[in-house]
Amino acid sequence: MSQELTIRTAGQDDLPSLLALYKHLHPDDETISPAVASNILAQFLRYPGSAIFLGLRDDAVVTTCTLIVIPNLTRGGAPYGLIENVVTDARHSQHGYGKVILKAAISAAWHHDCYKVMLLTGSKNPATLRFYQDVGFEQSKTGFQARRIPLREA
Repeated sequence: MSQELTIRTAGQDDLPSLLALYKHLHPDDETISPAVASNILAQFLRYPGSAIFLGLRDDAVVTTCTLIVIPNLTRGGAPYGLIENVVTDARHSQHGYGKVILKAAISAAWHHDCYKVMLLTGSKNPATLRFYQDVGFEQSKTGFQARRIPLREA
């Protein structure tokens, strides 16, 4: 990694930067109002162990991912983690920031006693798949999903 990245979790004051970064992930998504976004974040932050991780460079949010810690009645009651909304601002790609933010989320999942961490990607791009493998994910299961919104182009 060529430049230092500061990692922290998101709070209400981070919403404008976070929503702007999410536009890199889903440019055609409908924009939600600040009030709605604030309510959603407040609800999300009530989930123990769950967090939106931010990677900052010179006080600008350049990468993020979300960790959801899900309670579980199997595996001796150990929860599991789900990672979503992994995105790095294209102007800051190829610096290793995505790997750093994912490793922080995985570490937090282990800290919360998760027995596994999962993520899905719709990408078939070998570089994207290699990116996730380089962070420690293995492509060992078959994923299925039911969607209310159409799939985006990969």
